[in-house]
Amino acid sequence: MEPVEITEDGLLLRPWRATDADAVHRACQDPDIQRWTTVPRPYLPERAHAFVTEITPAAWAEGTGAPFAVCDADTGELLGSCGLVSIDRALDSAEIGYWTAPWARGRGVTVRATRAVARWAFDALKLRRLIWQAEVGNHASRLVALRAGFQVSGELRLAHPTEGGRPAGWIGSLLPGEVPAPGEPGPAGPDTLDARRAAVFGRPQPVLFAATTGTELRLRPMAERDLDAIVATCQDPDTIRWTTVPHPYRREHAEGFLRDFADAAWARGTGAYYTVADADDRYVASVDLRLGPDPLNGNVGFMTAPHARGRGYLPAAVGALAAWGFTTLGLARIEWLALVGNTASRRVAEKAGFSFEGTARGRLVTRDGRGDAWVAALLAEDLTS
Repeated sequence: MEPVEITEDGLLLRPWRATDADAVHRACQDPDIQRWTTVPRPYLPERAHAFVTEITPAAWAEGTGAPFAVCDADTGELLGSCGLVSIDRALDSAEIGYWTAPWARGRGVTVRATRAVARWAFDALKLRRLIWQAEVGNHASRLVALRAGFQVSGELRLAHPTEGGRPAGWIGSLLPGEVPAPGEPGPAGPDTLDARRAAVFGRPQPVLFAATTGTELRLRPMAERDLDAIVATCQDPDTIRWTTVPHPYRREHAEGFLRDFADAAWARGTGAYYTVADADDRYVASVDLRLGPDPLNGNVGFMTAPHARGRGYLPAAVGALAAWGFTTLGLARIEWLALVGNTASRRVAEKAGFSFEGTARGRLVTRDGRGDAWVAALLAEDLTS
């Protein structure tokens, strides 16, 4: 396949040159590129030279890929990389990949480049589909894909996960006719909920604060140092009675919860799980906010360590987490559910401002099947009324 150049929307996409090696080497020292891509680590000058003089020319010559240097159309400055990293002619399908140089971020470079490559792939190569993949948690790459028109439809296990990264990846697809025109805002624009959530979940989970009488509580991400206290809490008879935690509850259950629920929810952008810690940073409770199919609705859950009950910790923590959900995530409604009869949990919700709405029959899974649930909710306007 003969290399080509594409000029579109202020960008020049061209084949790589030997003179690009220094800029490639400099860009690939960036921690985000090293974290989210499979570039070798450490990334040495000779690797950059091989990339621009051997690897990318071979992809063009063999027809297995179409790698482009993304440059400013006026100045020629290298801004990033975008192209087809694999081409399957049997399916007329290809996978797209990209990175943005750290000095070019925040200018929509990669969205414009991805649209340009996609348009060329459909028009010139007559491909019938483009695929995008990224490790779960790479919200910046996901946002680029959405803005380029990709439909992100699920997850799959990655064939080549990054070193130390998650084995799960998001996958999306793009078909002819779905690429937004140059200059069009397209989906997931700056003022959308997708963009807002990507900005939140693309950063480390923040620490929140809640004040009670005489004590300032910290809501921080769950950590390994909390696991013994979580195990003790989940072995308590009241916790066993009102929840579906495994019974008997062992250390490996807590480890799996931290890895597969708490950390994974933040990476996916589907929730925030917190440890509530006292002034000495000791575990006193857990509280979580989970996002559902309706992007404006959330569900709150919590449990308290036996030694910390009756001190007013949880109403303050739940209130702080709900306020964060409304102001930062843009939620409209947060629900609380508990098995009928769990009066301690109901008191927490009502003290945090939730309004009781009634009973939902057979709403919750129990150890014996399904049970009726009390339902209460807090709305965004409740905080200002």
